[in-house]
Order: sequence, then C-alpha cells, then structure tokens
Amino acid sequence: MKTVALIVAAGKGERTGAALPKQYAPLAGRAMLAWSHQAFGDHPAIDEVLVVIGAGQEALLAAAVPGARHVTGGATRRESVAAGLAALDGADLVLVHDAARPFLSAAVIDRLIAALATHDGAVPVLPVADTLVNADGANVPREALRRVQTPQAFRFATLAAAHRAWRGGEATDDAQMVRALGGSVALVQGDTMLEKITYPGDIAAAEARLGRETRSALGFDVHRLADGEELWLGGVLIPHHQGLSGHSDADVALHAITDALLGTIAAGDIGMHFPPSDPQWRGAESGQFLRHALSLVEARGGRVTFVDLTLMCEAPKIGPHRDTIRARIGELLALPVERVSVKATTTERLGFTGRGEGIAAQAIVTVDLPGATW
Repeated sequence: MKTVALIVAAGKGERTGAALPKQYAPLAGRAMLAWSHQAFGDHPAIDEVLVVIGAGQEALLAAAVPGARHVTGGATRRESVAAGLAALDGADLVLVHDAARPFLSAAVIDRLIAALATHDGAVPVLPVADTLVNADGANVPREALRRVQTPQAFRFATLAAAHRAWRGGEATDDAQMVRALGGSVALVQGDTMLEKITYPGDIAAAEARLGRETRSALGFDVHRLADGEELWLGGVLIPHHQGLSGHSDADVALHAITDALLGTIAAGDIGMHFPPSDPQWRGAESGQFLRHALSLVEARGGRVTFVDLTLMCEAPKIGPHRDTIRARIGELLALPVERVSVKATTTERLGFTGRGEGIAAQAIVTVDLPGATW
C-alpha cells in the first residue's frame, strides 16, 4: 500500500502582502512550506511527498526544501492537483494538502488514513464556534456546520476518476468532486493548529499559536598549553608565555560555547561540523565556528538569551580580561553583554589544569525556540 502526500504550493499568496508567495515566506525561522513537508516526511505511513509549485518557483522551492520532488501546477488549484495526480506513479492513497496550513500533526494524518479503510475519502473538520448570520443579518443555525481543513485523504483511483469526470467549474475542494462522483467522504477531527494563513497578520498569529520553548545545553572543551602558540580565549588574544594547541586557534572558550549552542538544537558537536582532519580548519579563527552554530539556531527561528562560561586554569589570570571577553562573545552572538557571564576558577593545583598543562572550559547556553507542534 503506497501512500503519497501531495502539497499544493503553486499560488501567489498575494493577500498576505508578503514579498514572497506566502508558501515560501519565513515562518518561525523557516519557509512556511517546509513545516508541512517535514510533517509528511517524518510520518511512517507516508511513502513519498510531492510538491506542486507555480511556474518559475523552482529556486524558491530549492531554498525552502532542498531536494524536494516537485511538478509544475496550473492556473487554478484544481488544475494543480490534477497535475500532481498525473505525476504520481503507483499510489494507492493520496493526501492533498494546502501549503498555507503549515502546522500539521501526525495525529491528523493517522485519523485520515484510518478513515480510508471504510470510505473513499476523509477530511478533517472543526465545529463552528462563532454565531453565524446571513447577508441580511438573520441567524444561521451552526450546529450542523463544520469548517473544512486539509489535508484531505482519498483512495487514489477514486480521486483521479473524480478529477477526470468533474464538469462543475472550479471546485472548492477535492472532497466536493469525490462526492459528485458518488464517493463517500468521512469527517474526522481536525486541529486548531491547521488554521489557514491567508491575510496580513496571519503569519504572526500562526507563530503565536506555535508558542515558544526554552532550551539549555552544556558544552565542554579542553586544550593543552604549549610554547610558541598564541593564547585565544573567548575571541580575545591574551598575553601569556604559552598558548593553547589545537587544529584551529584552539580557543577553548568559544569551542565550549559552540558545542553548547549546537546542543540546544541537537545538531551534534563542533567536530562534526568542522572536522579536525580537514586541513581547511588549520589555524582557523574559532569565531566562525560559533557564528555557524548561531546561524543554525536562527534558521530554526531561535535566539540566544544567555551564555554562562566558566574557565578552569591556574594561569593566566582571567579577571583583567573578563569584560573584554564578555564583550567579544556578545558581539559574536549579537547578545547584550549583560547576557554573557564569564567566570574563572582554579582546581586547587589538582589535575592537568592545576599543573598548568592546559585550560578547560565549560559553557551553558540558553536559547528560545519555536515550540514543537506535537
């Protein structure tokens, strides 16, 4: 049983007033389209994801979801869905989704697929909470009304036949076409997170629905002291008779902060991104490692809120350089200096730091990120 997700993303999205078509506009740190594409891609029941784009939108899609499979749609939503169906090979079930509904949960996908065991199609719906009136101001009973969302799920053969047989003008959705063919369409519970983004202000409202979460992670690093090396700590050159030895400039402070920052988004460690075996990083300035980690956090809509760094060494004395180090770390992270803490301690002459053989650093970084949609 092959199940395919078809994301319709061919529109211009002009009503949002954004410079880009809304499906490519940034939403909590990444393109709107990327949210639902990942939701489908992560779901174990979805075998393939196909995006239907507008003519000339190839570069926008590549930037939003690198490597995404796509076809070019038509002038209307119905034509775009038909183009997507024509490009699918061997599909048994298909879920048709609007890219303007980014926050798709696995639970909605589960309910839709389960309903296809006994129906030709299934759509997620929500009850109408507001009082309704017609154009004359008369109340309209709302008890029997539902708000329809996407994705809408269908047996592939049924939906393809409904598109071929449709003669009713521009359909409001695919379920309407399946019903016209005589197919049965189940109504399953929708999700308030699936609200459609249409008008100016909807993107900000969507980000507010997503919420935020706070994460902290720990980074730790050690480098040995050696003659003939420069001593860089926190992006600052410190006068000393020895320096730290390493493949890069061996800035133990920035390395610890970088690892902590990568940890907040579970993005591995500094060695995965900048392998010591790669000669291009020999003698490299460690600030670029930190800026890279920061860019990954920002790409997910995150921001750094606090850094706490502890340096462990017998010498040199950190106190005279503390404020300069704080300022440089703040500059690298675009963070006010009052949100950067730098502390120093000795190990009472115990261990390698106590013997003056090296310097260790421990950092804790706190970030603010968009909340999860599960």
